[in-house]
Amino acid sequence: MDSERQDGQRVVWTVVGTDIGPLLLAATRDGLVTVVFHATEAVRERALERLAARLGAEPVEDATAPLLAEAIRQLRAYFAGDRHDFELPLDWSLISGFNRQVLRELATGVPYGSVVGYGDLAGRVGPPGGAQAVGAAMGANPLPLVVPCHRVVESDGGIGGFGGGLETKRKLLALEGVLPEPLF
Repeated sequence: MDSERQDGQRVVWTVVGTDIGPLLLAATRDGLVTVVFHATEAVRERALERLAARLGAEPVEDATAPLLAEAIRQLRAYFAGDRHDFELPLDWSLISGFNRQVLRELATGVPYGSVVGYGDLAGRVGPPGGAQAVGAAMGANPLPLVVPCHRVVESDGGIGGFGGGLETKRKLLALEGVLPEPLF
């Protein structure tokens, strides 16, 4: 497999340390395409293999790529409490259909410091009663944190699930002032 897609597009990646552990960031010329939590070497290798298979190009490590450098800058500002919104171009090519519709609504309609229930989010994009489908869309989110699936909770006040782990979700919600600071 080449380091470029058939359309000549490169896929670049880097790992950045954050308050919630290492994150793998990957981008195409269209935008940030994936964020992977807990990017240990084994997790990173699996994620890059999946990304290469899905995008048709071998990802190349390049922390100096302008989009990745900007993403790192914005992530650091977010964790410092200085940024509430990410202003990055996003490549939505890893997600489609209902899941993409749900994630786009989440990205634009659930601001920093707030949460939304799975059912409420389902009602915004389709017929009510689609809470399980919204949960599946959250689990398929290729851009967690930037597309803030940590802000989706259960309607009864429960925290719900999270691909990055519940401890990570609690830390992110605490950072945004939604939950008290975790005691661990």
